[in-house]
Amino acid sequence: MAFEIKNAGPTDYPELLSLNESCVPNVNSIGETEIAYFNQSAWQFIKVVEDNKLAGFVVALTPGLTYGSLNYQWFNRELDNFLYIDRIMVHPGFRKRGVATFLYNHLAHIARRDNLARLCCEVNLVPPNPDSLALHLGLGFIELATQKTESGSKEVSLLVMELLNKGVE
Repeated sequence: MAFEIKNAGPTDYPELLSLNESCVPNVNSIGETEIAYFNQSAWQFIKVVEDNKLAGFVVALTPGLTYGSLNYQWFNRELDNFLYIDRIMVHPGFRKRGVATFLYNHLAHIARRDNLARLCCEVNLVPPNPDSLALHLGLGFIELATQKTESGSKEVSLLVMELLNKGVE
C-alpha cells in the first residue's frame, strides 16, 4: 500500500502527541495547548498514513504568526515568503522507508504551487541529529546560520531550500 496524506485534527491529538514525545529531543516536547495552536494556525497540519497506520506527521507554518519558537522568529526576521517546517516526525516503525522524503516532496510541491519561495527548518547540532542533517542536506537544504537555544543547551543548524528554481521534485 502507498503512503497517503491526510489532514490531522483534534481526534488525532493523542496519537500525534505520543509520536512527538517519541521523537524528543529531536523535536521539542509539546502538549495539548501547543498542538491545538498548530491545528488552528499551521498552513499544513498533516499526517501520512499507510494501511490506516500513522507513519508520520508534519507542522508547517507561514511567516508572520505569533509563535514563540526562537528558530521560527529567526526565519521571520531574516527571510520572507517561506514555509517553516516546525516539526516533521516519522513513527519508529516507518523509519528508513522514505516517509520524510515523501512529506518534503509534498510540502515542496504545494509550496511551489502557492508561490512560496523556500522551505525552512532547523536540525539539532547539540544534541546531534546526524541522520536528519544528512537527510536535509541530501534533499538540497543549505545552512544559513547556527543558533543556540534553550539557554545554550541546544544548538541548531538553520536550513533553507530554495524552491522556485531547484530542490525536491
